[in-house]
Amino acid sequence: MNRRVAVLMGGISAERDISLLSGRACAQALREAGYEAREIDVGRDVAALVAALTPRPDAVFNALHGRWGEDGCVQGLLELLHIPYTHSGVLASSLAMHKPMAKRVVAAAGVISPHGLVVRCEELAKGDVMARPYVVKPVCEGSSVGVTIVRPGDNKPLIGRDWQFGGEVLVEQFIPGRELTVSVMGDRPLAVTEIRPREGFYDYRAKYTDGVADHIVPAQIPERITEAALQSALAAHQALGCRGVSRSDFRYDDSGESGVADDPGRLYFLEVNTQPGMTALSLVPEQAKYLGLSFPELCAWMVENAACDS
Repeated sequence: MNRRVAVLMGGISAERDISLLSGRACAQALREAGYEAREIDVGRDVAALVAALTPRPDAVFNALHGRWGEDGCVQGLLELLHIPYTHSGVLASSLAMHKPMAKRVVAAAGVISPHGLVVRCEELAKGDVMARPYVVKPVCEGSSVGVTIVRPGDNKPLIGRDWQFGGEVLVEQFIPGRELTVSVMGDRPLAVTEIRPREGFYDYRAKYTDGVADHIVPAQIPERITEAALQSALAAHQALGCRGVSRSDFRYDDSGESGVADDPGRLYFLEVNTQPGMTALSLVPEQAKYLGLSFPELCAWMVENAACDS
C-alpha cells in the first residue's frame, strides 16, 4: 500500500480554482481511506515543487487540471524523479490535451467525431470558416474554458479581443441533441451519464456550480447508444494510451433529422479528459458511486494503480 501520498493541486492554468477543490476533496478522501495525504499547491517554481516532494512520497495523486498539469509537463517531471503518479503518462496526457490530435488518434480506432478544422485566430476573425451552427474551442484547454457556440443570426464577434488561449482555434460542427459522458477505470467503462444544463450549454459555470445542471445516471437512452458510448470511451482511452481513470464526452444526436424510420440517432466523440474533475459535483465519483464504489475507495484505487511510464 502506498501510504504516503502527495496531492498536487492548484497550478497556473485557467482551471486553478477547480483543481484546488479537486485536490482538497481527494486529499480528505485519501485520509479517510488510511493514507497520509500531503497537499501541495503547485506554482511556476519547479525547484519549489521538487523541494515540496521531499521527503519522497510513495505516490503522487495528480489533481492538477489544464495546461502544465494535464498535458504531460508535470508528468515528465515525475518521470524524472521516478515517483509513481495517478492518471495518464506523458504521451497520453499530451495527445489527449491537444483536441485535434486526439480526434485523429481515436478516429483510427473507429471512434467518430464531429467535422472540425484548425484555423488561425485572425482567419476566424474575418468571418465564418464553416456553415453555422459551429463551436469554437481552444486547441488545448479543458472544462469548456473559452468554448463558444456560433449560431445562425448571431452578431457577436466570432472571436473576442480578450482571447488568451493561443493563436489557433478548433472550429467544429455543432451537434444537436444530448450531452453524454462515460468514465473509464483501468480497462472498464463505468456508466453513461446524461448532463442536462438548465439553461444554455454545459459550460464552465454549469460544470462547477451546484444546481445549474442535472446529471442522469444511467442515461435514459437506447441500449444501442449506451453500448456504443461505453465501447467508444474504452476505445478512446486505449487508443490514446491512457491509464488509471479518464472520462470521455460525447454528443448524442437524437433529433430525428436523418429521415430513417426508427433511427435511434448517432453518437459523436468530443474529447477525453485524462484528469477529470474530482469534486462533489464531478461525474467520475458520481458514476463510481452508482456502481457501489465510494469516493475514498475510488481515490485509493487510483493511488494503488499509480505508476511511471519509464
